[in-house]
Amino acid sequence: MNTTAAINERLKELEALKTDTFGKDFLLTWENSLDNLKAVMLVAEILQLLHWEKKPWRIFDYGLAISIFRDNSTRTRFSFASAVNGLGLALSELDEVKSQIAHGETVRETANMISFLTEVIGIRDDMYPGEGHTYMTEVANAVSDGFATGILAQRPTLVNLQCDLDHPTQSLSDLLKLKDYFGGWDNLKGKKIAMSWAYSPSYGKPLSVPQGVVNLMSRFGMDVVLAHPEGYDLLPDTLDSAKCFAQQSNGSFRITHSMSDAFKDADVVYPKSWAPMSVMQERTRMLRQGDKEGLKELERHCLAENARHSDWECTEEMMKLTHGGNALYEHCLPADISGVSCEQGEVAKSVFERYRLHTYQEAGYKPFVIAAMVFNSKVRDVVEKIRSFL
Repeated sequence: MNTTAAINERLKELEALKTDTFGKDFLLTWENSLDNLKAVMLVAEILQLLHWEKKPWRIFDYGLAISIFRDNSTRTRFSFASAVNGLGLALSELDEVKSQIAHGETVRETANMISFLTEVIGIRDDMYPGEGHTYMTEVANAVSDGFATGILAQRPTLVNLQCDLDHPTQSLSDLLKLKDYFGGWDNLKGKKIAMSWAYSPSYGKPLSVPQGVVNLMSRFGMDVVLAHPEGYDLLPDTLDSAKCFAQQSNGSFRITHSMSDAFKDADVVYPKSWAPMSVMQERTRMLRQGDKEGLKELERHCLAENARHSDWECTEEMMKLTHGGNALYEHCLPADISGVSCEQGEVAKSVFERYRLHTYQEAGYKPFVIAAMVFNSKVRDVVEKIRSFL
């Protein structure tokens, strides 16, 4: 199928959807309907097809995109930059240390001061339970107020680049890889995906990737198994919603404390380390109190606890348990690769190398997912606008 035919096929699917994305932020996948999610992914695929043909998909003549990263990032940072550039915006990163935030400037004031010619604000705030999503909604309310009172000529669209609850740009990229690999969304029904904790020689990794994965894949009829050692729990509300989504989609969702149980007959495996919910809550409390000694002791305790579960590794032997012995390996990257990035980690070197290009393709969807989120929020007639690019 040529590019134009592939795009027209997706436009036909788009026209059949009932969406509610215009003028809306994208903060959590579970706040969006299935049609909204499909619309983001279809537009992402179209923009990627246009990119490979070197056809522009600019929708802005001028304006800014602002990124606020409160945690380190490679893929998401550059994906956001390339996405907004493709849409026609210049990028400016808000450095909170160099801004007046360091002098006590409020979130409401900062949000308005950075938004006079701003069309989109992307935020990563993922480290502390109860903080990231709350901060994003505070910024959203501030720019809504600025627009409603005539301070801002336009209301910037907010995009969640990872918070304490969800990592929607990542999980939608993961799902697009699955759609491509298995040949469509309908082919995901009944497929087993193991979202498993895996050993890492570090601690403090956010909960939002596993929470995002179990909540998104359960909406597409997959048999979702969440695996982790006892004590490495996720936030209860995100588990409750995953159970509800599985029931609605005629899929399934269960939790196990055995990695091998999760991997048995799995079609997809996603071994990824995260910190226990209780640890993240304790870490947040200590950071607020400036308890440096407490933080050092907490890290020592957590690393020792992780070491008790060093056998939770995606090895060749573990992969043999999967469906046909060749389940698709997914990861948000960077993976802790045994013998490469660390002495022992989440995944064996041989397993990662076999699936490396798959993970790169998985990551390659992210710029287009971000662009699609903004595109669908800013363009009233998405189908007509895309046709103007052809």
